[in-house]
Amino acid sequence: MILSLVLGSLAAVADIIGGVVLVQRNWTQRYLRYSIALGAGFMMAVAILDMLPESMKFSPLWAPALVLAGYCAIHLLEHTITPHFHFGEETHAHEFLHRKTGWSVLCGLAAHAFFDGVAIASGFVLSATLGWLIFVAIILHKVPEGFTIASVMLASGQTRRTAVVSAVALAAATIAGVLIIGFLPRWVQAGLPLSAGVAIYVAATDLVPEVNREPGVRMALVFFAGVAIFVLVRMLAPI
Repeated sequence: MILSLVLGSLAAVADIIGGVVLVQRNWTQRYLRYSIALGAGFMMAVAILDMLPESMKFSPLWAPALVLAGYCAIHLLEHTITPHFHFGEETHAHEFLHRKTGWSVLCGLAAHAFFDGVAIASGFVLSATLGWLIFVAIILHKVPEGFTIASVMLASGQTRRTAVVSAVALAAATIAGVLIIGFLPRWVQAGLPLSAGVAIYVAATDLVPEVNREPGVRMALVFFAGVAIFVLVRMLAPI
């Protein structure tokens, strides 16, 4: 458990590094949009190629329903409980995402970060080798994860401090995942498919329509690059 916590903390630090790297420079809207397109592809790949298959291992019957529940819960939050949520009309000149979008993305990525910690701890429960493999696979995507949340926050008009704090929140979620596996190990059976639904909603419904506003094929290629990066990571360090 101590080794899991140490390695989980290292993975958490990588989230913070990604956020800090992003805010150290003045990024134009164009480059922020590219970053978000890359993150959207990465997040979609994480949800469909990683979180969803793992959820199906727990319960082929209930996992799809919980994925749908996670998707619908965020839709309810953004378009019913928060009825004024919409893109474009309430944004300022320096932002191209609605302010509430940043918090939605943070929730989705925090859920994924939480299960990063769960995965690291679970791997070491089974074997040291599996634990190390999972850690390597996870830490490879931690810097772009922190970069993504910071870019989304800046793009939605939040401050640089908020962008860094959001990266810290992902780090905290990772450590919480490591800790929770020792107390509520069965919670992952419902939490993982729910968070997969959240991640799919955020990537497909919140982010992709916004980045697709830029004409041409370049933005689509950046999205595909995000998917390819995740696939490459899984090939280099399969779980």
